Amino acid sequence: MERSTALVTGANKGIGREIARQLAAAGHTVYLGSRDAARGERAASQIGGDVRLLVLDVTDEASVAAAATQVPALDILINNAGISGGGQRPDAEDVGTFRRIYETNVFGVVAVTNAFLPALRRSAHPRIVNISSGTGSLAASAGQPAAAAVSARPRTGSFAAYRSSKAALNELTVLYANSLAADGFKVNALAPGLRRTDLNAVAAASDGDPAEAAAGAVRLALLPDDGPTGQFLSFDGSVVPW
Repeated sequence: MERSTALVTGANKGIGREIARQLAAAGHTVYLGSRDAARGERAASQIGGDVRLLVLDVTDEASVAAAATQVPALDILINNAGISGGGQRPDAEDVGTFRRIYETNVFGVVAVTNAFLPALRRSAHPRIVNISSGTGSLAASAGQPAAAAVSARPRTGSFAAYRSSKAALNELTVLYANSLAADGFKVNALAPGLRRTDLNAVAAASDGDPAEAAAGAVRLALLPDDGPTGQFLSFDGSVVPW
């Protein structure tokens, strides 16, 4: 996986930006996906290295299609773009919020992945990493003992739209891994842990270092050919219960 080319969506800030920085520091070419061109350009210039702005709104079909034409070959796709919404329970959340969050966290991943598959198929070692969440673990939500360490969030049903979207993303990870295995793809989901980002108020108040989560994503992005696929892994490499 020397001198690979990677695309990181939602990479102008937070964990995505740190993933781009770590990949660039390791000598890889990075397409920095950003909805906002000015913010993306600023992030790319601050990171340095071979980082190239790619204007990309994962919720916009035309934007995804246009971005795909600009990347002829790709080794790594990191689906990092995601939104959280408020902390409502399912019985208190409006359907519109569910639709908005799923549009980015689920449908956006499908749109981007499918659009960039032709470029990824040109790679000898194609890798896809989906940034999920430990709070999307069904085992953790159900309070199963084996998943107790995955999410400390109380069993209140909070952040229902976000958490269920990540559970859907986990299933997509397995389905893509199964369907692309014969072509040499490694497709995995990462639970990054609670990080100091602007995802939501809980994240913003935390002291979790985004760099630690990014290191886990980079590790999955650079997996050897005998590495795992179709797995849900924590930032520290441990397996997360589905």
